[in-house]
Amino acid sequence: MKFNFLEKYWSYYLIGAKNTILLAILAVAFGVLIGLVLALARVGKNKPLGFVATAYVEFIRGTPLLVQLFIIYYGLQAIGIRFPDIPIVSKVLGINFADFMAGVITMGVNSGAYVCEIFRSGIQSIDKGQTEAARSLGLSERKALRFVVIPQAIRNVLPALGNEFIVVIKESSIVSVIGIADLMYKANTVRGNTYQPFEPLLVAALMYFLITFPLSKLLARIERRMRANV
Repeated sequence: MKFNFLEKYWSYYLIGAKNTILLAILAVAFGVLIGLVLALARVGKNKPLGFVATAYVEFIRGTPLLVQLFIIYYGLQAIGIRFPDIPIVSKVLGINFADFMAGVITMGVNSGAYVCEIFRSGIQSIDKGQTEAARSLGLSERKALRFVVIPQAIRNVLPALGNEFIVVIKESSIVSVIGIADLMYKANTVRGNTYQPFEPLLVAALMYFLITFPLSKLLARIERRMRANV
């Protein structure tokens, strides 16, 4: 196996890794917002909202991510909604901003369904006595949820949210099919330029590992410290 192509194309992998991490951060942030809203709807007493949230989660979890990507990417264009390209951002990031945002939305929408279940399990893991104690102190049900239950639930689910971030980093490779210059897209570009179908993929795999492995170790350490403080 020959890896002499790295002398010329190493910057491709760095740019791809940067874009992959940026996409994952934005997607998870979007997913956390969606997931928290859905989780509150599912644990709340409003049945119509609960039904909508459940339907969303089941649909997203029951359909392939690639299909969701195409639906959002082409669907937004079909109904006339398209993010305007921002030349400065596109130049700095080396990507098309409109396509990039379509990828962020897709990954965020997909992640939101899984984050919803993470938050829901976290909220339901809080002892009901906490809510009863907050109510006895004069807090309304909404304030008890906001100031007592949710902060504790977020603390409990932080490791799971970290794992979701790692999953999104790996799954984001699928956005390369719509031309987003992530790590996988850059690896495929190197493959096409060098006519080497195998070695550039090994380098991409190593890059993904170098991104996710330290994060997984950091999350394991945080989880151990959280357990020790309980």
